[in-house]
Amino acid sequence: MFRALLPLFLLACQATNDVDPGPNERTVEAACGQCQFELPGDDCDLAVRLDGQAYFVDGTGIDDHGDAHAADGFCNAVRGARVSGNVVDGRFHASAFTLVAE
Repeated sequence: MFRALLPLFLLACQATNDVDPGPNERTVEAACGQCQFELPGDDCDLAVRLDGQAYFVDGTGIDDHGDAHAADGFCNAVRGARVSGNVVDGRFHASAFTLVAE
């Protein structure tokens, strides 16, 4: 009897391709929205530039990636980042954010 059920059990445990892969990954410019991308605001906040348009980032912060005011920090330099996410209500909602080595 167990042998008869084994193929069904293995089939049920098998991974499917029906899982949503999530947002597309892409490389973008990342920096302080106020200092580098001229976005409005009084504080320093992480932003990305997609297709020439800058968006503040939700899901990760400016200080999560080093000292923003260091020579190579987001307030002083535009950096490359590999991101996944979507623009929602004028903000980039990041599901992944990794700086690209320069």
